[in-house]
Amino acid sequence: MDLNVIDNFFSETKHRSIHEYCLNAAYTYGESDEDGLPVTGMVHEVNEFIYNLMDSTIRNRYNIKNMNVYRMYINCFAPCERPYFHKDGDKGEVTFLYYPNMEWDKDDGGETQFLTERDILGVLPIPNRMVSFNADIWHRATSFRNNHRFSLAVKYA
Repeated sequence: MDLNVIDNFFSETKHRSIHEYCLNAAYTYGESDEDGLPVTGMVHEVNEFIYNLMDSTIRNRYNIKNMNVYRMYINCFAPCERPYFHKDGDKGEVTFLYYPNMEWDKDDGGETQFLTERDILGVLPIPNRMVSFNADIWHRATSFRNNHRFSLAVKYA
């Protein structure tokens, strides 16, 4: 499994700004992760400022010169919501997930779970963390116990 994690991805000022943006964004009822599954969560298509900030920072830190963003949005899951496993794209495509929350505790939940051949690997939603992975890996969000869980998804092909 090709999985990469970078902590303290943005400066504290940018991290706080993205967090505030997520809290104040207008969301619409979510999407189905796979055909035939119920809709979960809520989504928000980001504005130009967030789009440019995310894309330029990712391009400065990762080798994705020949790839283009095909989607960028915020996922919002209510406490105790149960999203489904899904794939974001095809082999050769890459997904980046950013966790804009300002705090996290081991009892909060909220990890992103990845299916391996025999196990589930969880990546914790540490504040200001970026995780990247192959878009064809089965994965799902898990919700926080008591608060809404935000993640900013950026998908490249």
